[in-house]
Amino acid sequence: MSAARQLFTYDGNFRMHRAGHLQSPTMAYETWGELNEAKDNAVLIFGGLSPSAHAASSEGDMSPGWWEDMIGSGLPIDTDKYFVICVNSLGSCFGSTGPASIDPDTGEQYRLTFPILTLEDIADAAYLVVLHLGIACLHTVIGCSMGGMSGLAFCVRHPAAVSRFVSISSATRALPFSIAVRSLQREMIRSDPKWLNGEYDLDDPPITGQRLARKLGMMTYRSAEEWAQRFGRERATDHAQSEDQFVAEFSVESYLENHAKKFSGAFDPNCYLYLSHASDLFDLAEYGGSLAAGFKRLQLDRAMVVGVRTDILFPVEQQRELADGISSVCPDTRLVELDCIRGHDSFLVDMDAFRPVICEFFESCCEQ
Repeated sequence: MSAARQLFTYDGNFRMHRAGHLQSPTMAYETWGELNEAKDNAVLIFGGLSPSAHAASSEGDMSPGWWEDMIGSGLPIDTDKYFVICVNSLGSCFGSTGPASIDPDTGEQYRLTFPILTLEDIADAAYLVVLHLGIACLHTVIGCSMGGMSGLAFCVRHPAAVSRFVSISSATRALPFSIAVRSLQREMIRSDPKWLNGEYDLDDPPITGQRLARKLGMMTYRSAEEWAQRFGRERATDHAQSEDQFVAEFSVESYLENHAKKFSGAFDPNCYLYLSHASDLFDLAEYGGSLAAGFKRLQLDRAMVVGVRTDILFPVEQQRELADGISSVCPDTRLVELDCIRGHDSFLVDMDAFRPVICEFFESCCEQ
C-alpha cells in the first residue's frame, strides 16, 4: 500500500559528519507498495536539492509527485513488486529537520546555528529510516542529481545495506563549474537586503535573491540546444505592457521569470543555502585519499550510471568516470548515455527516454 508523508524521529543525538549534532532529528518520508516477508524488495530513492519526499501520488496524497511517471503499478519502479521509499533530505524544509526547524534547546528556528550539512548526513539520516522500517539490505538505491551523490555516500558508508545502485545525472564530486554556479546562487540570496544574515522575516523573505538564484539554476538545468528549439528569438506577448524596456522582451525571459516565481517563497532560503553547500562539499576521494580507494568501499552486486549528452552540471565525462570506478569493484555495471536535449533536468521531464532504461534495469534484476 502507499502512504502520504510519514515522520520518523530519531531518539537520540545524531552526530553530523563534519561537526556538531542534532537532538532527535525528524525525517520525512513516503512509501509505495508493500515490503515482502523476506524484506528484500525495498528501493530507496534520493531526490535532488529541491524536491520533497512526494515522488509519486498515493492513496494518502493524490497530487502528482516529482517522479510520477516512474513509480507505481506497472511502471518502471513497479510498486506491485517493490516497496519504494523516498526520504526528504535532512536539511530540507519539507518535513525533515533543517535550518527552518525548531531547535529544541532554544525553542527558536535553527537558522544559521544549524550544523554544517553534508551529503553524508543526508545518507546517514536515510539509513536510520531504513532501519526504522526493519530493512537490513535494500534491493536498490536510486539517486538523481544531488541525490546521486547522497546515494553514493549511502553505498560507501553502509555497504552491507544495499545490493544495487542506480546513479542518474550525478558524479563522484562536483565540477569547479558547478561549484562556481552554486556559489553565485548562494551569493545572490545572501546579498538580498532582506536576508539579514539568515534572520529574515518569515513573512518577508529574500525573494529577489531567491528569484535570481533560481533563474541561474534553470539556465544550467536545461540546455542551450533546448532554448534554441523551444524559444528561438520569440518575443514575449506581454512585453508591451511593461514600463521597463529591459525586462521580459523575449519568451525565454518570461519562462525563467515564471519558474523563479514558483520556486521563490516555496523553499526556505537558509535550507537552500545549506543543501547547495552540501552538494559542493561531497567528494568520494575523501574515503581513503583517492577515488580508487573510495570505490573499493562499495559492495554492490549490480549498478547502472545514466547521463545525458546536454547536461552541463554533471556532464557525460563524469558519468564515465563514475561508471569506470564502480565497475572496478562491481563488474556488472552499465553506463547509459542518453541523447536528450533538455539538459540536467531530463530525468524529470524526458520520461520517454528514461522509462525504458529504468524498466530494463529492474527487469534484468528479476531475471537473475
